[in-house]
Amino acid sequence: MKVTGSHEPPYGKNIHQFASLRTISTSKTLILVTLTLIILTVVPLYYPLKRYPSTHAATGGDAAVVPPVYHPQDEVITINDNHHKCDVFSGEWIRNPDAPYYDNLTCWAIHEHQNCQKYGRPDSDFMKWRWKPDGCDLPIFNPYQFLEIVRDKSLAFVGDSVGRNQMQSLICMLSRVEYPIDRSATKDENFKHWYYVSYNFTLATYWSPFLVKAREASSDGPTHTGLFNLYLDEFDEKWTTQIDGFNYLIINAGHWFWRPALYYVNNQVVGCRFCQLENITDYPMTFGYKKAIRTAFNAINSRTNFKGVTILRTFAPMHFEGGEWNSGGNCVRKKPFKSNEITLEGINLELYMTQIEEFKRGERMGKNNGLKFRLLDTTQAMLLRPDGHPSRYGHWPNENVTLYNDCVHWCLPGPIDTWSDFLLHTLKMEGLRSAEERALLNG
Repeated sequence: MKVTGSHEPPYGKNIHQFASLRTISTSKTLILVTLTLIILTVVPLYYPLKRYPSTHAATGGDAAVVPPVYHPQDEVITINDNHHKCDVFSGEWIRNPDAPYYDNLTCWAIHEHQNCQKYGRPDSDFMKWRWKPDGCDLPIFNPYQFLEIVRDKSLAFVGDSVGRNQMQSLICMLSRVEYPIDRSATKDENFKHWYYVSYNFTLATYWSPFLVKAREASSDGPTHTGLFNLYLDEFDEKWTTQIDGFNYLIINAGHWFWRPALYYVNNQVVGCRFCQLENITDYPMTFGYKKAIRTAFNAINSRTNFKGVTILRTFAPMHFEGGEWNSGGNCVRKKPFKSNEITLEGINLELYMTQIEEFKRGERMGKNNGLKFRLLDTTQAMLLRPDGHPSRYGHWPNENVTLYNDCVHWCLPGPIDTWSDFLLHTLKMEGLRSAEERALLNG
C-alpha cells in the first residue's frame, strides 16, 4: 500500500537502522555507579497513569501545580542495558485504554486546526494507542520526570507547523503538572517563549519551514500556494542567531519543500522546484531539501557559543488517499496500520533517506566541535497512523479553508503525543551517556 500525496499541501521503516548509538561497555560496578548518578540527578517523582482534571483554568496565565499521585513502581527510572541495544523507533501500535491524558477542555495550547474534538470528530479510538518497540518497552510519558530532567534548562523547536504541532502536544502533556507563562518578546505566534516557573524551564519555538533564508516571491505561484525564493547556502538568522543559550534544539522540515520554489546558491538562481519558468532547470524536491538541511547543520556547527544537544525529528508522512490534497484526497481510516501492511516508498523514502544522510554528515562535523546530534525518528511510527489526522475536523463544515481535509497535521490529543514518549526516552539516554562518560573520566 502506498502513501499518496505527490503535490504539496498548503501547510506547512520498515527501514534499515541507519545510525547506531555508540555504546560503552561497562562492568557491573560501572552500571551501578551510572544508575546511582542518574537516580541522584534525575528525580523520578510520580506518574498519574489516569487522566485527571487540571486545577488551572485552561486559558493560560500563571503556573499551577497539580498534586502528584504516588506510585511506588515509579521510584526508579527504568534504564537498562537493553535500551542501548533496542531501536525504540521500530515497532507496532498497541492498545492503551488509559489514554488520552488531556483533552481540549483541559489544555488551552491546542491549535484550532488540530482541535478535532471541538470540531466534532465522532470517533475516539485513534487516541487510545501507544507505541511498543520491537524487543523492549517505551514507557508512557511521565511529565514529572520530564520536567525534572529539564529543570534549569531550555528547549527550542525550529521548523514548520508540524513542529509547532509537536510543541503544543508537549505543552498539553505537561499540563497535568504545570502550565507555562508567556514570556515572548513579540506577539508573533511564530516566535514564542514559554516559561515553566516551578522548574525554571524555557520552551521556545522558531518558525523556519525551510530552515534556510527564504522569501515569498509570489503569494500565488503555479499551484496557488506561493512561489518562494530559497537561498540554500544562507542561514536563516531568525533562528540561527538565537540558539546559543539553549540546552536542546529540535529541528524539523519537510512539507513546505513540496511548494514551488526558486533555488539560489551564491545569490544566483541554480534551478527550481516546479516553478514553470523558461530556461530554469526543474529539480526534484530532494535537491533543495538536501542542501537546506546541510546548511542548517552548518549553521549549528558554526555557533561557537552553542553547546546544546541538536535533535533532528524525522519526516512524518502525509496520508492523503483517493486524490491529492486539492483534488479530493482524504484520510478516513479509523485504526493504525500494522508494520507489514504499508511500506515507506517513493518520495517519502527519498526525503527520509536524505535526512539520515545529512544527519550523519552533521553529526560527524559536530563531533569535531564537541557537539552532540541525536535522532528522533518518528517516521515509521507515524507512517502507520493514517487515522490520526484532523481530516475535515479541524474547522466548521461551512468554513472556507485552503486545506479542507488535513492529512498533514495531527489531532490533539492523538498519535503525536507519543513523540513526547520518544523525547523523554532520548533525554534519559542522554543522561545515561553523560553519567557513563563522567564515571569513566573519574576512573
